[in-house]
Amino acid sequence: MALILSIETSTDVCSVALHDSGQLLESQIHQIEKSHSSLLPGIAGEVLDKINKNFKDLDAVAISAGPGSYTGLRIGITTAKGFCFSMGIPLISVDTLDVLIAAVSGKFKGDHFLCPMLDARRMEVYIKMVDHDLKEIWPLQAKILDESSFDKIDQTTYIFGNGMLKFKEISQQDNLIFIDEIVPDARYMGALAFEKYQKSKFEDVAYFEPNYLKEWRTTTPKKQLL
Repeated sequence: MALILSIETSTDVCSVALHDSGQLLESQIHQIEKSHSSLLPGIAGEVLDKINKNFKDLDAVAISAGPGSYTGLRIGITTAKGFCFSMGIPLISVDTLDVLIAAVSGKFKGDHFLCPMLDARRMEVYIKMVDHDLKEIWPLQAKILDESSFDKIDQTTYIFGNGMLKFKEISQQDNLIFIDEIVPDARYMGALAFEKYQKSKFEDVAYFEPNYLKEWRTTTPKKQLL
């Protein structure tokens, strides 16, 4: 038995799930426009209460490690680290795009590619691509999209995630199929986290940082503040 609490905050959809050896026991998902920070501990507590468990019963905490929203990732990591520090349990990281892939893997028949996209401003997305056996076709990367971005891909390709909408507007290829309303969700972190738990692939709780994939940029206000 390995009771693992999973936290996903890479977008404005915040989710928490509890798995036992990769099997889903309970979860919650919330659309939050601003900050996850004040709600995460309470959501986690409610998820545990639902099956009469508490934080002391946990064997590990898993975090969706990015890429994604800078603020959301920081809040998720900070919360997960706090749980791990206070209970003396390991921290597991899971790539956010792998969480998206897990949400759709096995749902489509025949040979195909799976391509999650997360929004990264303007026409840029965080992207990777795998085949139906989850073999990597494109590695995780930040990519600026245009009409020719998939010209060399002739395989049926399912595209999903909040970054797909901008590409859907300009794509003309018949082999590209766009799947709506697929978001990173802690429910799909269970098997990924348990695999790492079995192999003791844990993060350093003190020093682990999210995978932002590209440098965080700050902007200067256009108007002077009085």
